[in-house]
Amino acid sequence: MKIALDPYMHRHLRLEELPRLAAELGYEYIELSPRSDFLDWWVRPRVYPDRIASFRKSLKDHGVQLASLLPMYRWASPHEDERKAAVENWKRAIQVAVDMGVDTMNSEFGRGPHPQRGSCSSCCMGGATVESAETAWWRSMEELVPILEAEGITLHIEPHPEDFVETLQPAVDMIRTVNSKRVKFLYCAPHTFYFGDDVAAMIREAAPVLAHVHVADTFNHKASSGLRYIVNPPGSTARVHQHLDIGQGEVPWDAFFSTLAEVGFDGIMTACVFAWEERAEASSRFMRKEMQRYVDKYRK
Repeated sequence: MKIALDPYMHRHLRLEELPRLAAELGYEYIELSPRSDFLDWWVRPRVYPDRIASFRKSLKDHGVQLASLLPMYRWASPHEDERKAAVENWKRAIQVAVDMGVDTMNSEFGRGPHPQRGSCSSCCMGGATVESAETAWWRSMEELVPILEAEGITLHIEPHPEDFVETLQPAVDMIRTVNSKRVKFLYCAPHTFYFGDDVAAMIREAAPVLAHVHVADTFNHKASSGLRYIVNPPGSTARVHQHLDIGQGEVPWDAFFSTLAEVGFDGIMTACVFAWEERAEASSRFMRKEMQRYVDKYRK
């Protein structure tokens, strides 16, 4: 198992400084999320040979490896020019992974309209529907899966609140329908209460394609008769969730880790806390120790 750090809270550091910090915090792996000097949000990678060389040298010097690269592109956009641009960005990001010696990438489904709003004629996607977003995603996958397979890169995909697919199903079925050993599922624990209610059952259901988990805590927005959060105006479509330290929310961690052990999970486990930039190093250290404690508790 690779226990990795998502260094988003540490993004103020130079790229070459991240491996040193990760090692100091107790991590041997980094899951590199979007940052402006590498794979930035939505745009073409800002990566060139000298940057790759200096980053690879720093990783080697500090005994840290990249577990995964995390690009974010609008590859499920029903606007064809936007989708095509996203696919070109994906192709470049895949080449960056190859050049970095990384065999794993992860991302989201592509940020289309979420299901509660997807049939609206005036949604943020310019009248797009959930169905048109999914159609666009499949079109992008038809182009990208052969490249992933040819390059030996595995892509882990997660549903996300506000995306056109934000629940465990149909996400798992869609990934299984791709039917490629290079496309797997990512279970993001802080999205648990959007996925469903039974953590153990959901992990078991996802197990055949589960290769990656994100670890952070969150509150159950459905609790207290749906009034855990008071969001105005009533009926707001805001998709509220947190990425907190383990123990600060309501994810049932014993069920989470024990079921991962039960299904034989041996993939990437990433600490992805974003809530505590004012105590980012303390949070990252805590998460490394706490994840290891749970893994050891249920290790078979």
